[in-house]
Amino acid sequence: METHSITWRGIAIRINFTPQAFGLVDHIELHSTGEAALPVTETGYRSHFIPAGSVAAYGGAVAFVTAWLDHEAKRTPWCKPAPQQLSLF
Repeated sequence: METHSITWRGIAIRINFTPQAFGLVDHIELHSTGEAALPVTETGYRSHFIPAGSVAAYGGAVAFVTAWLDHEAKRTPWCKPAPQQLSLF
C-alpha cells in the first residue's frame, strides 16, 4: 500500500492506494482533514475500487486523484464550503 498527502484547493487529503487489491482491482481511499467535503464525498472519506492498472495509466495515485477531483468539481455543483463566522452574541 502507498500513502500520499496532497493539498487540493486548500483541503489536505491523505490518499491510500493499494494496487491490485484482492488480485483484481486497484483500491483508492481518500481522507480529508477535518472531514471536509470533496466533490466525491460529503463526509471526507471515500473508498473506491477501479479496474487494475487504471491508476498506473494516470501516472500514479496523486495524478489519478487530482484528475478525479478536478473532473468531479467541474461536473457537479460542488464548491468548497466557506468558513463560518462565529457569532459573539
